[in-house]
Amino acid sequence: MTDFKEILDQYSWEEIQTKIYGTSDQDVRRALNKEHLTLSDFIALISPAATPYLEQMAVKTQQVTQRRFGKTIQLYAPLYLSNECQNICTYCGFSMDNKIRRKTLNNTELLLEAMALKSMGVNHVLLVSGEANKTVEVNYFLQAIALLKPHFSQISIEVQPLDQAEYQLLQAAGVYAVLVYQETYHREVYKKYHPKGKKSNFDYRLDTPDRIGQAGIHKIGLGVLLGLEDWRVDSFFTAAHIAYLQKNYWQTRYSISFPRLRPAAGSVAPNFHLSDKHLLQLICAYRLWNENLEISISTRENESFRDHIIPIGVTTMSAASKTNPGGYVVDPQALEQFEVSDERDMETIKNQIRKMGYSPVMKDWESTYSGLIR
Repeated sequence: MTDFKEILDQYSWEEIQTKIYGTSDQDVRRALNKEHLTLSDFIALISPAATPYLEQMAVKTQQVTQRRFGKTIQLYAPLYLSNECQNICTYCGFSMDNKIRRKTLNNTELLLEAMALKSMGVNHVLLVSGEANKTVEVNYFLQAIALLKPHFSQISIEVQPLDQAEYQLLQAAGVYAVLVYQETYHREVYKKYHPKGKKSNFDYRLDTPDRIGQAGIHKIGLGVLLGLEDWRVDSFFTAAHIAYLQKNYWQTRYSISFPRLRPAAGSVAPNFHLSDKHLLQLICAYRLWNENLEISISTRENESFRDHIIPIGVTTMSAASKTNPGGYVVDPQALEQFEVSDERDMETIKNQIRKMGYSPVMKDWESTYSGLIR
């Protein structure tokens, strides 16, 4: 089987960039008039030439999303396990070279955080940690999952890339989804932002979704850190990666997230600015290209943008997020991974979703019914 590294190496970053910025008005109109879009059509919809068609794209996106997912927004909350990390990442507050107080939750603290989330009505939790392979590793995750499983319907994880055998253990323990972000598909730029640690291995990270798919995990979440490189080119490669994965692991579900570079301790400023208007364009492009793709927006985004995006293309949102270990009750003052923009509580966000004519759902689709919605 051809792996994605071989596919990626067939492309030239500069050639894709030229193609995107050379897209014509006719290319955009052709893409908007098609029912089944290709990667070439996706290029047209993320191009500058598509900007004048944003309203038309948004209307069609809303129709496609409602037809496929109904008028529901799934809500989840992250639970940060640890800010220990053995990587140097120049944009992250948890980076090993940042002189901060490190913390990893013990069992008692983990349950206290879990009960705080349960009191908010959370039923789908995302476990997040820094990449400390010797202390916060698969056995720690398995223990955390065993403690939390009685309290949550679904447990997803966003941790360091693991080996296939470790993902198989997590799948057997009940992990529902794994999120892993390539950060950027530009090899040289990737090296610049990840100078030290296991994360500096571009190819190992690139192969991670394959290991997740081979382990039989129900859902894989992908994305890039928007701001490190040209968001249009990075988004093309993300879409190409999803297309490859869907072909090879067709029983797996997929989600896409759009983390924009946010302020954090010791972090760099974005090299490429992504405006709200362009983020909306990107969301619409993904939905029109792939109607089955789940689209997630985090509390990195501000209240106004999150409210306005509800009826357009988003299917999943985080809410009431704390991005530091113990942030809900145990240690609220610990260093955050990044600044949260939407600081509203869970009930306020649920009420806003209802106000928009949608229903907040506190867990993801049941896996037993997943065959009906693929």
